[in-house]
Amino acid sequence: MRGAQWILGVIAAALVVLLGVVGLRTGLVESKQRPPGSVAAVVIDAGEAIDRLSRILRFETVSHEDSATVERSEFLALHRYLEQAFPQAHRALQPEVVGGASLLYTWGGSDPSLDPILLGAHLDVVPVEPGTELSWTHPPFSGAVSDGYVWGRGALDMKFAVTGMLEAVETLISQRFVPRRTVYLAFGHDEELGGQDGAAEIAARLEARGVRLRYTLDEGSIIISDLVPGVSRPVALIGLAEKGSLTLEIAASGRGGHSSMPPRPSVLGKLARAVNRIERQPLPAKLRTPAADLFEWLAPEMPLGARAVIANRWLFEPLLLWRLAGAPATDALIRTTAVATIIRAGSKANVLPAQASAVINLRLLPGDSVEDVVRQVRQAVSDLDVTIRIMGQGTEASSVSAADSGTFAALQQTVHDVFPQALVAPSLVVTGTDTRHYRGLAENSYRFMPLRLGPTDLDRIHGTDERIAVENYLEVIRFFIELMRVSASR
Repeated sequence: MRGAQWILGVIAAALVVLLGVVGLRTGLVESKQRPPGSVAAVVIDAGEAIDRLSRILRFETVSHEDSATVERSEFLALHRYLEQAFPQAHRALQPEVVGGASLLYTWGGSDPSLDPILLGAHLDVVPVEPGTELSWTHPPFSGAVSDGYVWGRGALDMKFAVTGMLEAVETLISQRFVPRRTVYLAFGHDEELGGQDGAAEIAARLEARGVRLRYTLDEGSIIISDLVPGVSRPVALIGLAEKGSLTLEIAASGRGGHSSMPPRPSVLGKLARAVNRIERQPLPAKLRTPAADLFEWLAPEMPLGARAVIANRWLFEPLLLWRLAGAPATDALIRTTAVATIIRAGSKANVLPAQASAVINLRLLPGDSVEDVVRQVRQAVSDLDVTIRIMGQGTEASSVSAADSGTFAALQQTVHDVFPQALVAPSLVVTGTDTRHYRGLAENSYRFMPLRLGPTDLDRIHGTDERIAVENYLEVIRFFIELMRVSASR
């Protein structure tokens, strides 16, 4: 009896110590947010700025899957419009056409010893899905200004950034601002196709000139509202890295013939088992930087329970991973994802296909290599009668940029200054961007655009009724004015 009491006493003491450690670590969590600073007053002619954005949305600079169908004339017409719309920028900056339709602007700094910065965006947009044209509130290439929004393909992805940066340059020039540090504006024309003829060519040109960049900033993350449980304020996510990409083809083969005498399993049955296996047995979840940084930065702003879990990952990480795996958006932050996107098989309802294949798209978590992921997928279906082939060249996940650099601090402060209510946190970008082409040239690469989006807005990107709020677009211009003023002066 005494032995049992002694054991219970030890357990109770251990629980008290454990609760004490958990409470202490939770209490030591401190906010990483910065107070908003004073920003110089900026006068923006809102009507003119909105008109210029509206006009750029009317150019049908569409990237079709077949790059040979690119309407080069539309891109060249857009170039001419930008020259006419932003005359001061085109006089003070040196514009170059790269890859036939991309643009590189050089704003020479007064101190050549300082590493330049590069701000990126892209001129191309995705096609409007056939059959959805009449579902748009305003025609997709109208650039309509209505109900407090500017509507059109590219309003969010991402012509708003092209004009937003040029508006900022025009404003700074009018204020007689001269950058100490050279500023590059890089506008690719084929980001939606991978950027091989645009951003990759711009990067090659800069590398040939011996350019070493202090940092790059391009698309990736945004300012989200009502999407982080327990956090009521908007959250500006600054991407430190982006996931890699890999496409695999899984194929099954067998005897064809009449469907009245099917084998067990059929070719499609074998393929379905393999796809099901891959989707039902996902690659392991891991909470790594920068996804881990996201939660550490937001923990101080969360309710006590969530704060305690994140502050004590050494104890609660399995619980945290389980919770994050419950939704697609957060599951993508903690694992290499794999999903079937294309199935090819059969030609007639009563004919057994002798061949069937599925395309599996994977997005690689930083720290997972293409080689390791292929090995794990092969192992997952090793007992099934299928073959696996790598399609194209896989792209490794990017390196992770620093969240404790002076550049990140400047980005964070600029967000707080222009968006005083927003929280800032590092994050992982789960899609691919043009940034991957510049990462070999830059000390740090960040992925963020100051778009305010809520739960109902995310489907507008690449979807129907793409639009940007007029007030948000004016904030975008102010953001780039302040960022260039700060970053190019040090």
